[in-house]
Amino acid sequence: MYNPRMSDHSILPTPESILKGVFGHDGFRPLQREIIEGVLAGRDTLAVMPTGGGKSLCYQVPALVFPGMTVVVSPLIALMQDQVTALLARGVSAAFLNSTLEKDEYFGTVDRIRAGGIKLLYLAPESLANERTRELLAETRIDCLTIDEAHCISEWGHDFRPEYRTLAEIREIAPKAVCLALTATATKQVRSDIKKTLRLADPAEFVASFNRKNIYLSVEKKHNPVHRILGFLAERPGESGIVYCFSRKQVDDLASELASGGHAALPYHAGLSDETRAANQERFLRGEAKVMVATVAFGMGIDKADVRFVIHYDLPKGPEQYYQEIGRAGRDGRPAIALLLYGYGDTRKIRFFMEEMSAREARKAEDRLAAMTAYAESRTCRRAALLEWFGERYEPDGAAGACCDACDRPAAAETDVTVPAQKLLSCVLRTGERYGLAYVVDVLTGSRQKRVVDNGHHKLTTWGIGTEYGKDDWFELGRVLVEEGYLAKSDDYGVLSLTGEAKSALAGRETISLPVTLAAEGAGGASGKPGAKSGASGKGPVGKGKAPVAAPDPSADPEGSRIFAELKRFRTALARAASVPPYVVFSDRTLEAISAAKPASPEDLLRVTGIGPSKAEKYGEYVLKAVRGEPFDE
Repeated sequence: MYNPRMSDHSILPTPESILKGVFGHDGFRPLQREIIEGVLAGRDTLAVMPTGGGKSLCYQVPALVFPGMTVVVSPLIALMQDQVTALLARGVSAAFLNSTLEKDEYFGTVDRIRAGGIKLLYLAPESLANERTRELLAETRIDCLTIDEAHCISEWGHDFRPEYRTLAEIREIAPKAVCLALTATATKQVRSDIKKTLRLADPAEFVASFNRKNIYLSVEKKHNPVHRILGFLAERPGESGIVYCFSRKQVDDLASELASGGHAALPYHAGLSDETRAANQERFLRGEAKVMVATVAFGMGIDKADVRFVIHYDLPKGPEQYYQEIGRAGRDGRPAIALLLYGYGDTRKIRFFMEEMSAREARKAEDRLAAMTAYAESRTCRRAALLEWFGERYEPDGAAGACCDACDRPAAAETDVTVPAQKLLSCVLRTGERYGLAYVVDVLTGSRQKRVVDNGHHKLTTWGIGTEYGKDDWFELGRVLVEEGYLAKSDDYGVLSLTGEAKSALAGRETISLPVTLAAEGAGGASGKPGAKSGASGKGPVGKGKAPVAAPDPSADPEGSRIFAELKRFRTALARAASVPPYVVFSDRTLEAISAAKPASPEDLLRVTGIGPSKAEKYGEYVLKAVRGEPFDE
């Protein structure tokens, strides 16, 4: 196991020496160095960094400098196991304690902790309620306490977990340990709650940019969504991605449809057995299954760098959930796409569950839903809308090209929509300015739903006068009328009312021209098609970088291409033999770096990013054989 003091007792390790010697990296990412310095100085720290931003190194590097143990509290068993497996592969003495361990394994790990043989110990928050675990920690030197996914502490967050509220108690067990709280998603209010709950003393606070520049954002109307997803996958053969659905049934149905369409897709949700979920996740991580169709039960802490896309079949409940889920794409820094299929009925499903919430919880949920709806319906930059929720102002980088479908799409020409606009505005007025857009559209299109009939609105003169257009077009028109100032929408439940401008336009029979195109019913109400010319269709900026693995171009570097293919074969064989995901052996980025550098000696190998002494010792002979073109046994 790696011991930074083993070679020379007179020389203390530095963060840089550990970064290169253990993890094989030449330099820190933004904020990593500052966070690590603060932790090593003993200052409590809160760090908010995007998914894929390198949060793990912020505690793993200090753990190898501190003489005592670092305890990492993590909410998911799968995450613990992956982290420990990856650290062991690098020669770091790491372990976890959870319910998956057999009795002998558990007590063997406890003995190693007592003997001082563990540098990093991963625990679930529930484990800290165990008196035996607390006694073990109380008799062990703990220099650092890390709380991963710290947003779970806050009731204001999107993923509140009550068991996280008790984590401050561990500080009483290890009062001298510095505390590091890490999360990828936290608004200002959530950050304040984290600091208060964990009793962080005068903490340093680091908030990285939430802007994941390599993820192209796109929204499309949910029109024949299964067909759209099948087309999307056909445009990106061999790419790895995640499709999120609202319900378990949708997951099962869609996974079956995609598998029938020839795609290696698997389901994942809480209704499946533990064994099935674990097996499906393992196949996805190893690249045997390319598409994971899942509920929100899947994804937290999943360390798979080559996910090229995340599709949302349904509207997420809020910006934090959405940001966290799309952040599972493009962790290798390469182009990725986040595609949201938005149906106006999605909000009804989400609000159904709000009925069971307390008034306070429902209010917070409504705020998140309103922000998510505004993002989905925006005609301006989606990235700016998303970052605004986290308190960050988006500064466009002209050199990077369009960042979303809204920026990529030519401005819509204004067309005369006087008659349909008058119908919709009149219907809002006739129904008493007491309803949201969905209800108004139901009246316009002649719905006989119980609510409409009970209210007597089937007798209004505006009932059924809008059958020439599909519901999607009426929703689009209503949204633009709000955006252009003809309709006001309340913060609570989106109740519509006419503005002075609308009343004036109706009274004066003024012409109303808006940037919207309506299609007659029968055309499917799918005109406009957000994202039709964007990266979502493979024709925009994302389409240029959609190769699943960045292998060297065979025409430009045939030798590098050969090496890359050999290394992938070697990596797959070793990963299968060790029962670990391929990235634990080497990441795609490291394979590409080897193929480009073509190292000829062990010394050359250590200069390749991602390769430290431990991996060079384990795999160096095989890598050099692949470079030289010599055969090796699988």
